Amino acid sequence: MGIHYDYKSKRGERAMLKEAKRKARLAQKRAKRMMLADTPQKEKVKTHDIKKTITLDDLTNPNQK
Repeated sequence: MGIHYDYKSKRGERAMLKEAKRKARLAQKRAKRMMLADTPQKEKVKTHDIKKTITLDDLTNPNQK
């Protein structure tokens, strides 16, 4: 028996390994995403009131609330 006789017989085994690797990568990505979601976010940027006219002071004042 040569190697070419083993190729198809191991097809299921290779498919299972490939599927396990794929699931492990997905689980790792999911865990990383959950970890990033759990960390406190930086301060949210306050949006400007759309009814108010934007002035130069609104754009340049670093001590704005």
